[in-house]
Parts: sequence; C-alpha cells; structure tokens
Amino acid sequence: MAEFSFEPSPLAPRRSPDEQARDRDLGFGSVVSSESRQRLLNRDGSFNVVRLGLGFLEEFAPYHFLLTVSWTGFLATVVATYVLINVAFAAAYLACGANALAGADASTFGGPLARAFFFSVETFATIGYGQIQPVGEAANLVVTIEALVGLMYQALATGLLFARFTRPTAAVTFSRAAIVAPYNDGQALMFRIVNRRRNEIIQLEAQVLYSAMTTDGRGGATRKYTPLALERNKVVFFPLSWTVVHPIDSASPFAGLTQESMEQAQAEILVLLSGIDQTLEQTVHARSSYRAEEIMWNARFRSMFQTGVGSRVAVDISRVHDIEPLGDA
Repeated sequence: MAEFSFEPSPLAPRRSPDEQARDRDLGFGSVVSSESRQRLLNRDGSFNVVRLGLGFLEEFAPYHFLLTVSWTGFLATVVATYVLINVAFAAAYLACGANALAGADASTFGGPLARAFFFSVETFATIGYGQIQPVGEAANLVVTIEALVGLMYQALATGLLFARFTRPTAAVTFSRAAIVAPYNDGQALMFRIVNRRRNEIIQLEAQVLYSAMTTDGRGGATRKYTPLALERNKVVFFPLSWTVVHPIDSASPFAGLTQESMEQAQAEILVLLSGIDQTLEQTVHARSSYRAEEIMWNARFRSMFQTGVGSRVAVDISRVHDIEPLGDA
C-alpha cells in the first residue's frame, strides 16, 4: 500500500497548536468545549450552538420554525401573515384605479383602503357577499391571483396546523436539581422524571453523559465526555415517576469529586431520553442537563406517591422537584 506524507509549504504561515487542534476536531470535542463557557445543553433541551454560513432560507427554515415555535408564536405568525397578505392585495386594488371596485360606497367601510381590504378578505376566503365587485381587466386579474394565493395559504396553514397536532413530542419533566444521595453502601447520582401527559410511554431508555474539562498533554484544556453506567437504563413502562440512578463506585467519574471540583471543571451532566409514544406508535425524545450548581449533595427526593385516593396509585406531579437535605454526611 502506498504511503503519503504531506509537508507544510515553507511559505505557509505557522499555525498554533490551538489552530491545529481546530482542524483535527471531529465536531463534538475540543473546539466546542474549550471555546464555550456556557452550558452545552439547556434545561429545555435546546443546544447553545450557532450555525453560520447558511443562506437566509436555510438559516431561517420557515417550515421547521412553524413546527417548533410555541403555539402563541405560531398563531401570531399565521394571523400576521394573513393580515399582511390582505393589506398587500388591498394596495394592489387601489393601484388599479379609483373605479376598480364598484358597489358599496367607500365611506361605509371607513375609506377606500378599508373597503379594498375587506374586499380582499372576502376574495381571499372565497366568501363573496356581493357588496363589492371588481371592475376592469386589472382588478379581475388581481382577483384571479388572490384566489390562487388564498387557496395555497389555507392549504399550507391547515397542513401546518395538522402537522403540529400530530408531531410526536414528549412532555417529560426533569427535576430542577439532581442529587448525590446515599445508595446501598455508598452514594449515587440521581435525578427524577415524570410524564406530564396521560399518554403512555413504553420502552423508555436513558443515556447519561458526564462532561468536564481536563488538561491535555500540551498543558491546554479540553472537554471529555464519559458515559455514566446506570442502575437501570431502560424501563418497559413509564406510568409513574422514574428516579434515574448512577451508582458512584471506583470506576465512576464521580469518584472523589466535590461540588467545588465540579464547578472548577465546568462539569455538566447531559441526559437524553427516548421512548415510544403508545398512542401514536412513534419514537419521542426529551433532553436536559445539570450543571455543578444544579446538583445537591447529601440530599434525597421526597415521595411523590399519595394514599387514600380510591383504590389506585396516585402520583403528585407537583412534587417532582421536592428535595430535602440529609444533614451532615
């Protein structure tokens, strides 16, 4: 097999070790970790990463935006777009001339622009009360274009609304804090999750990574990602709460750590959940993370279960964040 070696050109500028490390980074390592001082994964599951070098439509991604924005943002966008389109067509009718629209007097609508706007709304929604009619070739051409735009807009808005309702999502609540608590003969890292919806999630699996800054051989700092072994990484059913447990033993990256040492290392616990929504028969995901200051040491979760509620087991979802200290270790 032929061997190839590449020598840098003597005319090429000398590159620092950090710049060379950037070129060697494979996408989720030293560069992202050493440059950012913020958490990589927010509590709501979003990432603190900015993508540059994309075109406007690629960066904005209207379809993805309308699928993922809040319901308030979605409805506001739909209403604003609806109003702007009708204002644009109202201006087009006015541009066709003073006699382009016949019928009810403009004064009854509050002026020519208002009359053109409400005529646009009737045309856009194919209502057609007959109080106002287009006159002339130009006005009828605008009506023809608006009728087509109205059909497409309603189809897109209806499709997006249906897609938002049917898009599989998980409404999993993570406890605000993780804890380091006594467990068997030692200690364990724990956090608690609950399902806020009445649907059932089956085959729920948890993957947990410990992320912290470490020194490399050149005296620099890089971030290391270590999977955490869990007492149970998968549950078949998830009708109640689940306390995810990582036993801290000699092989655990938590062995010998304190809150102060974790803060110095900019430690972060990354959590990924995946399961199957039994209602939709589709996979759903949930993400979150915990930083060093969001971990309580020598504490325990309060019980979420209630008794005396008929003959069934009751879980108080509002108690998912309740933690009590255990005193001095």
